[in-house]
Amino acid sequence: MSLWVLLAINSVSFGGLLFLLSAGFSLIFGLMRIPNLTHGSFFMLGAYVGVTLLGLGFDFWTSALLSGLAIAALGGAIERLLLRRLQGQELAQVLLTLGLSFMIADLCLMRWGGDPIPLDAPAALSGRIPILSFAFPTYRLVLVLIAVVIAAALWLMLERTRLGAMIRAGVDDAQIARVMGIRVSRLFTAVFCLGAGLAGFAGVIGGPILISVSPGLDSDMLPLALIVVILGGAGSLLGSLVGSFVIAFLYNFGQAKLPELSYIILFLPMLLILVLRPQGLFGRKPL
Repeated sequence: MSLWVLLAINSVSFGGLLFLLSAGFSLIFGLMRIPNLTHGSFFMLGAYVGVTLLGLGFDFWTSALLSGLAIAALGGAIERLLLRRLQGQELAQVLLTLGLSFMIADLCLMRWGGDPIPLDAPAALSGRIPILSFAFPTYRLVLVLIAVVIAAALWLMLERTRLGAMIRAGVDDAQIARVMGIRVSRLFTAVFCLGAGLAGFAGVIGGPILISVSPGLDSDMLPLALIVVILGGAGSLLGSLVGSFVIAFLYNFGQAKLPELSYIILFLPMLLILVLRPQGLFGRKPL
């Protein structure tokens, strides 16, 4: 298999993982108007919780789902007990989430140590599927399929349900949504739980692609999620989907082909978007 094809396969699967991480982050950012800097820690903590559940005898998919639910509950508690008290204080909320990310990182280091912990794909998905003249890793294809299914489910929820209509109203203009009788505070909690749960779930299913779970995973993934949100637009599901795959390709090909310029290749599109179209490719201008 040629290097270009291998990089393309890895980029597609990594793009699916980035979407799971950034979709909830984008909705949180769009609705609450603050970057949740704890989001990378949710990803890492979910991976560690999944490793622990696997060690207790749970199967891979059950561990991933339970990890997602556990991190969703943690996210809801953080929003209700802490962020709710700092409503409208953007700088305080940013500092709070940044401090929480450091605390979670220290707790993970204390509980699970500093050595990388391997996280293997399910044995049934460890092979390859021949497509045309190439053999694609089964697990990576399954991960992309999961991302597509979740993207479709999120789209249906946002576009075809009453909850989705309220979320879109809150993203467009939270003040008007309150006047219309929408309980935006409940939306904050629901979206925060959803975003945190997706991050925790992504941490487990992304483990086999990232080879292992280790300290620093949060600081590796958070900047990528931030770039995706800036590129695609806060609150835009389509922007998260497109931005995730664009950043995944730039990240993988940049690291492989031009490692000395990899950060320039990765961050230059973000800088251009901030200057030329601050709302992102698919975001809306604030009213």
